[in-house]
Amino acid sequence: MGPQRFLSATFADLPAPEWQWEQMPSAPVPRLDGYSIQIKNTFYVFAGYAHLDHVHSHIDVFDFSINKWVDQIKMPNEMAHSHLGIASDGRYIYIVSGQYGTQCSGPTTASFSLDTATKKWKPLPPLPAPRYAPATQLWKGRLHVMGGSKENRHTPGRDHWSLAVKDGETLEQQWRDEVPIPRGGPHRACIAVNDRLFVIGGQEGDFMAKPGSPIFKCSRRHEVVYGDVYMLDDEMKWKILPPMPKPDSHIECAWVIVNNSIIITGGTTEKHPVTKRMMLVGEVFQFHLDTMKWSVIGKLPYRIKTTLTGFWDGWLYFTSGQRDRGPDNPQPKKVVGETWRTKLHLS
Repeated sequence: MGPQRFLSATFADLPAPEWQWEQMPSAPVPRLDGYSIQIKNTFYVFAGYAHLDHVHSHIDVFDFSINKWVDQIKMPNEMAHSHLGIASDGRYIYIVSGQYGTQCSGPTTASFSLDTATKKWKPLPPLPAPRYAPATQLWKGRLHVMGGSKENRHTPGRDHWSLAVKDGETLEQQWRDEVPIPRGGPHRACIAVNDRLFVIGGQEGDFMAKPGSPIFKCSRRHEVVYGDVYMLDDEMKWKILPPMPKPDSHIECAWVIVNNSIIITGGTTEKHPVTKRMMLVGEVFQFHLDTMKWSVIGKLPYRIKTTLTGFWDGWLYFTSGQRDRGPDNPQPKKVVGETWRTKLHLS
């Protein structure tokens, strides 16, 4: 036997500029698979796991203008705790389906709207079928929900539904079938900009509940992470755009729109080819909406997935997620609530 080739555990890192990051007040609780919405200077951080045996059922609120966590809002008892769909019109926040409970518990079809001015919740018509982490966005007056994982948490769904909504109210009682997305699966970014709807990254497959487990204990399954980018426009036909610089998943709320471009922070990429372990992403990506091209523009303080990302007054912020084991080990370890920011300089 000759010597075997050694593969560095950090083989998936892409060259990127080092950025100067400033640590801000940490979130009140650590969050994995949390969700977020930014409305002006206010950042709403939803739900998520503290760890696999504890999920949050509240929203923490951060004020970018004073860099402080300022409020907490209780979620409805029936609302999903992770793997949900989320979108906002600038006042009302819409929450759709998702996982209800700890570990790899079952999904719910329950959906809601939150009036951020009054902090009042209203129920919406339930999704036609439950989905884990579906791509969700408001577009052309309708709430669009697509992809995600089906009821067993692993099988990719390609269904695409929409519901007419306005000011936190539904204008119809049933979801409408729309053109299915070309590739199914959960944990994707979904962004509406310039009258176009973009769905970016994601994966096929996910952890499943162990058969017969009374606590729905998570058991590992095969996953395929991809960097596919799809777009809908007025033709209502999916177009395939250039893929991400590398496959990237767990980026539902890891994006912001700045200078006619989409900025994405962190995520997970393909498994290590030898250890088969999950690999976290530490880069910041930019998708230029004028040229439809990608750039790798910076590095995060560490590799991390399920970041919750915002932008205010020239600063790029992120909070929460599950970070790596250290500079030389991109496997996931600690769930954190840390908040960081950096001055964003885009070419």
